[in-house]
Amino acid sequence: MGLSRNAASQPEIDDAAGDIGFHAIRGGFPFKRNPSHQQHPPQHRHRASFDRQLPRSSNSRSHLHTRLTRKGLLLWLFPFSKSKSGFYALIFAVVFLFALASIVMQSSITSVFRQRAERGRYLRQGLRFGTALRFVPGRLSKRLLSGDGLDRLRSQPRAAVRAPRIAIILGHTTIDPQSLMLVTVIRNLQKLGYAFKIFAVGHGKAHSIWENIGGGISPLSTKQQGLIDWSIFEGIIVDSLEAKEAVSSLMQEPFCSVPLIWIIQEYSLSSRLPVYEQMGWHHIISHWRRSFSRASVVVFPDFTSPMLYSELDTGNFFVIPGSPVDVWAAERYSKTHAKDQLRELSGFGKNDMVVLVVGSSVFYDDLSWDYAVAMHSIGPLLTKYARRNDATEAFKFVFLCGNSTDGYDEALQEVASRLGLPYGSIRHYGLNGDVNSVLLMADIILYGSAQEVQGFPPLLIRAMTFEIPVIVPDFPVLKKYIVDGVHGIFFSKHNPEALMNAFSLLLSNGRLSKFAQAIASSGRQLAKNLLALDCITGYARLLENVLSFPSDAVLPGPVSQIQQGSWEWNLFQKEIDLEIHMSKTDSDFFNGKVSVVHAVEHELASLNYSTSIFENGTEVPLQDGLTQLDWDVLREIEISEENEMFEMEEVEERMEKNVGVWDDIYRNARKSEKLKFEVNERDEGELERTGQPVCIYEIYNGAGVWSFLHHGSLYRGLSLSRRAQRQSSDDVDAVGRLPILNDTYYRDILCEMGGMFAIANRVDSIHRRPWIGFQSWRAAGRKVALSVEAEKFLEETMQENLRGDVIYFWGRLDLDQSVILNNNAISFWYMCDILNGGNCRTVFQDGFRQMYALPPHAEALPPMPEDGGYWSALHSWVMPTPSFLEFIMFSRMFVDSVDALHRDSSKYNLCLLGSSEIEKKHCYCRVLEILINVWAYHSARKMVYINPNTGSMKEQHPVEQRKGFMWAKYFNFSLLKSMDEDLAEAADDGDHPREMWLWPMTGEVHWQGIYEREREERYRLKMDKKRKTKEKLFERMKYGYKQKSLGR
Repeated sequence: MGLSRNAASQPEIDDAAGDIGFHAIRGGFPFKRNPSHQQHPPQHRHRASFDRQLPRSSNSRSHLHTRLTRKGLLLWLFPFSKSKSGFYALIFAVVFLFALASIVMQSSITSVFRQRAERGRYLRQGLRFGTALRFVPGRLSKRLLSGDGLDRLRSQPRAAVRAPRIAIILGHTTIDPQSLMLVTVIRNLQKLGYAFKIFAVGHGKAHSIWENIGGGISPLSTKQQGLIDWSIFEGIIVDSLEAKEAVSSLMQEPFCSVPLIWIIQEYSLSSRLPVYEQMGWHHIISHWRRSFSRASVVVFPDFTSPMLYSELDTGNFFVIPGSPVDVWAAERYSKTHAKDQLRELSGFGKNDMVVLVVGSSVFYDDLSWDYAVAMHSIGPLLTKYARRNDATEAFKFVFLCGNSTDGYDEALQEVASRLGLPYGSIRHYGLNGDVNSVLLMADIILYGSAQEVQGFPPLLIRAMTFEIPVIVPDFPVLKKYIVDGVHGIFFSKHNPEALMNAFSLLLSNGRLSKFAQAIASSGRQLAKNLLALDCITGYARLLENVLSFPSDAVLPGPVSQIQQGSWEWNLFQKEIDLEIHMSKTDSDFFNGKVSVVHAVEHELASLNYSTSIFENGTEVPLQDGLTQLDWDVLREIEISEENEMFEMEEVEERMEKNVGVWDDIYRNARKSEKLKFEVNERDEGELERTGQPVCIYEIYNGAGVWSFLHHGSLYRGLSLSRRAQRQSSDDVDAVGRLPILNDTYYRDILCEMGGMFAIANRVDSIHRRPWIGFQSWRAAGRKVALSVEAEKFLEETMQENLRGDVIYFWGRLDLDQSVILNNNAISFWYMCDILNGGNCRTVFQDGFRQMYALPPHAEALPPMPEDGGYWSALHSWVMPTPSFLEFIMFSRMFVDSVDALHRDSSKYNLCLLGSSEIEKKHCYCRVLEILINVWAYHSARKMVYINPNTGSMKEQHPVEQRKGFMWAKYFNFSLLKSMDEDLAEAADDGDHPREMWLWPMTGEVHWQGIYEREREERYRLKMDKKRKTKEKLFERMKYGYKQKSLGR
């Protein structure tokens, strides 16, 4: 949704510390600021105008005179003496004032407002009197609201062994309400079964608190961001704008698919967005919009903040109400300020009864008529109280709305003077002032807005924290939390009698009654933890709808298990009690000064735009970008230079040249060859690999993992995406070698195995070494890649044993110790079931039976031992090149059989090998990752585990112990070769068993008939060439040799 914004704000970031109370009130108050109030002189902005009357305008005088000078009208308004019920008299006067909103206020106040508000008229375009602004969730947010969470998954059987992992990126670790809110949420989510890993961009005094929660904090600098495998987490929570750089690192593949929840509680960026719009810095807005679009959901603590950030909304804005910021601010303010002192400084008497009228924090100048509408209906019924003479105290009505520079105070004082009200009985304070002081001075607070609110008003939370009784309308959102007569008093919006009854209950002999004091005390207790339970349960539901829980992750407990309904004040109470500490720690939070906003603005503001200062001091942005005329001129210059170059070349060709000596010609030819070679050479790795017995191909699928890849003679990159291929390295383009990887569907379901298929396809053109190895980038991300010492031991071992069918692997299936609790208790197939939605055995034996055409009653699940040995994972292994080609031959037929089941059977129309959306997207990947274990075990390959840190080696599942367990007949090379040739013959003849046949697209198609056809084709080409040579010689002998004319 689009909202009009302040168009006259200054382009510089205001670093002056504003009032803490104002900046902390949910950020909704920037809506009220006058577009031009910052241009007023300082003495005008800071004047104390609350108890001073301005000169009256002639227009207002004449307009009021025509309507209020009838005899007896003022006497009817004030038929009582000053000693009579002053409180009710003032109430009636104020009510009557607003009851005549269309007559009095629209003439008197509007005449004062009109001159000041004319400059900001664009703010009100499209907004009419009584209009309410509401946050409407976008498309993505509506889907989250309508999600059923994990109800369906909880009803299904699940073999899971580990807690769901979530990463938390802290923009800062300071002591502030933001940390209190997040700590409370995280501690309750841990009780539901989530496991958290905490990363911190900055260091603060809440560091120890976060360490106790997450078991340690990992620093997250710009360099370290590229060394973390974010794919191991089910989701990521970012708590601040300050962590924006970390969000940027998550925008590249493969991490861009990890669910990201970004919590925004700062308002500094929202205040700069209108400035960017005014200055024409649309590239900065686009930069922030791209960052916000990366988040799966952007969470705000109230319904006003997303409207402030509406220019950055891509449909992923979401609101989870609840934050201790208002209670925190009120507690802090009450410890440093006294109520009596504030009243004295503001001109209120010690015995004055101050009634503060507050309303919605969203106003657009003239929309403050909301007050008039709210109090219009209570006027007639207040007349009987206004006639009473039992009041002896002075009552003051204070209105908290708008800005102090908008003219509200002058208008109210002028109208009060014309009605004969006592001077100073009505005052106005702006929301851009010290809001906390106004709230603390009040004796009674009336929420007078007629606008239905989406969330609990922050002003009421602060008032209740200050232990002030409140009178509120019976809005549903208020009735949800406030108990009538316990925490506050309700009145119907259009029931004047109910409002007067509420006032009478709070007063006793001109003072607050004991009932009012009891309500104030109960309200304070309620406000301390108000919305805490809603906030905690809101985040729990959000995680259920946003995160994808893999098959091996235990589902968290239901939201109904959450019982705690309070913030974790005990962890922060000591810091709150320290006044000097509080003023230092939360000043940045309340003032909204986030350094990343200034850093991004400083970096990008000067890219395309500059500022020109004119004589009058105004700043006008000038665009430095090239215009269409500039491009036309540049194009003409390029064409002219190109024509001139062609002319020079033609002239040089027609001029006689000295060929030169033979040494110069030879030197120039060698130089040309050298330059041509350097163009084709990518880096030094190609030369270093010459003579090496092995090359390990590191498989990767995105630019986000470049930092995990190795350089040197032992490794070579293998990119599954052309867009993500490193430009300065000689990485292998898997898509160019295997066109099926151009199809996103097949690239996703094959994963790293697709890269292996690409290497095996015409392997002699790229790999001519006796050994070949692979390593997924995830091995480096999970800290199990080969160390330098392990690499040395591996190379020495291969040089000593040049022959033999052996597989060296260093990525273990029980890598993180979370899947295997007891190596001797869990079998290989049970681990496979855990990783594949509990259906690994079913899918594997059906695919095996399809591959070998076994009858339905035949056993089709190869047995795997339970000897406690390690199994290979993460595609991290080395084997002889012929063995690799045999493994690829088996893998191609097996994956084709599994794919045939999914395409031809209604039973497999959906992916059974995963429960989450990400697992279904990469359906075959986890089975193919451990397929090498089945093939190596039953084909009698020696399996050796290498410790990736020390390089020590140990054989796993010795071949001698496999006798009687291996299905050698199914893994015999001759059988696999004959099956491969049968498939190749069918593909060559066009006899496809199904429309989308995967096998021919995963590699080479060869059989004896193709060999014979190729031999015949080569013989035909040879004979054709020989015939053409004979014809050419015969023609030359018959007609002689004739040289063609030059230049034709």
